[in-house]
Amino acid sequence: MGGKTTKDEGKYLYAIIPVSGDREYGEIGIDGQRVYIITENQVGAVVSNFSNGKIRPERRHIAAHQGVLKRLMEDETPLPIAFGVIAEGAKEIKRILSLNRKSFAEQLRRVHGKVEMGLRVAWDVPNIFEYFVNTHTEIRAARDQFLGKSRVPTQEDKIEVGRLFDRVLQEDREEHTARVEEILAPCCFEIKRNVSRNEREVMNLACLVAREAMDKEFEAAIFEAARGFDNNFAFDFNGPWAPHNFVDVELLS
Repeated sequence: MGGKTTKDEGKYLYAIIPVSGDREYGEIGIDGQRVYIITENQVGAVVSNFSNGKIRPERRHIAAHQGVLKRLMEDETPLPIAFGVIAEGAKEIKRILSLNRKSFAEQLRRVHGKVEMGLRVAWDVPNIFEYFVNTHTEIRAARDQFLGKSRVPTQEDKIEVGRLFDRVLQEDREEHTARVEEILAPCCFEIKRNVSRNEREVMNLACLVAREAMDKEFEAAIFEAARGFDNNFAFDFNGPWAPHNFVDVELLS
């Protein structure tokens, strides 16, 4: 264990990493605290001292947390810990590492040499409902039947059209996502579908990619996938990130 510690001082957790010698990360932690490692059984917890009890999800705190993960990614792929986890002290950290040693070791092996890349695709149109009316005869017919000018639509009419729109929206999402996944699959170890954040979002994919493949192979696959879509779709890929979507860090203590 490195760094000066105070008896019973809390430890804010950032990640779990494989241990290979001493590491110094400097004062890059939350509240400018020094970031260091507490080790046990060939795995290490990346921590900084924290004595304020609870931590608020303020922008500066979240930025510091992400900054530490970004620094760790320069050396190896860590198991990221969700924002806001604080242990009572070094003894509890060592107990967590000991109890979870097998799970941590297996997951570290699984993500070794890999990074997470994200891909979001959205419908880039002024009005999503009107876009679907113009591209799907089924919705256009329902719109004309239930919401036409010849009659005042009832609440049930609106619900019926809304239900049809939602079904076709989901069908299109599934079809588009499957097409993109088929193109990305050869350069990804795993692909995870995350829930779309809003109506316009077609897909939100997390991709586990080899470090050496993220700049050329993965990017080339993204552009190949994008060529299969017209200008009504916007592609946005990002990363590399720690593999948040591909690890399950349960801190048994």
